[in-house]
Amino acid sequence: MTDDTRQLFQPGEPATGNWISIGHPAVAEICSEGFDFVVIDTEHTDMGLETVGNLLRAVHRDAAPIVRVPLNDSAWIKRVLDLGVAGLMIPMIETAEQAERAVDAMRYPPEGTRGVAPARASDYGRTFEEYFETADDELVTILQIETERGVENAADIVSVDGVDAVIVGHGDLSASLGVFGQWEDERFESALDSIVTTARNHDKAVGMLATDRESIHRWTDAGIDFLIAGADIAYLSSGSDAARAEFEDLVDN
Repeated sequence: MTDDTRQLFQPGEPATGNWISIGHPAVAEICSEGFDFVVIDTEHTDMGLETVGNLLRAVHRDAAPIVRVPLNDSAWIKRVLDLGVAGLMIPMIETAEQAERAVDAMRYPPEGTRGVAPARASDYGRTFEEYFETADDELVTILQIETERGVENAADIVSVDGVDAVIVGHGDLSASLGVFGQWEDERFESALDSIVTTARNHDKAVGMLATDRESIHRWTDAGIDFLIAGADIAYLSSGSDAARAEFEDLVDN
């Protein structure tokens, strides 16, 4: 973990990540190659902390490991940080108060309330004094805005000291707006543009997840800074479906 990780999440500085939902170290090893960062998801997967720890050991040394925690909870945040990550993604942030709670959990006292103990993050205590002194400045805090209420409060959220970047949860956001999956609907496009503009006005980077070529183009054109360009389950399912379809087309003709 270095200051270089924070440089990945600067407005106007493109960075590319990969999304990991499968809890096997080989997947993390394969999917982190060549990327600036990876996001290991514990919100919508069955991964426990032991699995996350093993994935972190497999991530390529040049890819910054970010973990999405399942909720804005100080106990979860503390335990994942102790595993030795470069930063966290925290879902469903709707207010400045929630953003402040997340930042508070990310920081050691006296700036925050993170529990103090040696762990993998400090080489099992060997470098704990140094880690304690530098962690608050080096860890990246990425908050997810993914509801109509979050959009309405986006300016307050990104204004919170300690918020490094935001990411748009487009699936949940479109559902919250009553237009699930309708990316060209005016309500969704307006909400997305509002988040991007607000982040820009407050000098914060904004990112999104794309799972296919079309969405890579769509979200890049929308003005995002960093892109999670694909996900392990999407690669597997699309590759598997394509191979099967290719064979079936041959034998059916």
